[in-house]
Amino acid sequence: MSGYEETIEGKIRRKGDRVMVCLERETGHLPERVWEMLTDSVCLAEWLAPGTLDARPGGRVQLDFGNSGMPIDCRVTDCQPNRRLAYSWSSGDSAERPLVWELDPIDEGTRLSLTLLLPDDELVPIACAGWDAHLEMLLAALEGISIHFPASRFRQARARFELLVRQELAA
Repeated sequence: MSGYEETIEGKIRRKGDRVMVCLERETGHLPERVWEMLTDSVCLAEWLAPGTLDARPGGRVQLDFGNSGMPIDCRVTDCQPNRRLAYSWSSGDSAERPLVWELDPIDEGTRLSLTLLLPDDELVPIACAGWDAHLEMLLAALEGISIHFPASRFRQARARFELLVRQELAA
């Protein structure tokens, strides 16, 4: 066994009848490059799903996860290029799952924060683990490396987030 252990962390707290989750990553890439990964259709397909994102307030977000998840079809609610992007992770009549990407310049790179507002149900750990895995795919794509969905990390993250949810939301 190597001395390397993956860190899986997130901040979880209750907000009304919802659960707020914040996941952060730091990268050595400038906010403009990270923004491109979050908004450009070709880039989105490399780490998230095929589709389009019209990066302007009211712009349409359409992502197709095929058999692995529900299609996303919603509108951008906030767009400040290279700084902030908000939309809902939902489609049609499904429950709103607002998310916000925030990009903060640091040294020669970016601190990327993803905040999710989720229904308070048994799917919270799964949503957190899914986003954790996609963030790993995003970091790899920023380095020019294409990776498949990291199922092993997803399983580890799901167990970690199940524990965090119990600890944070039990109080």
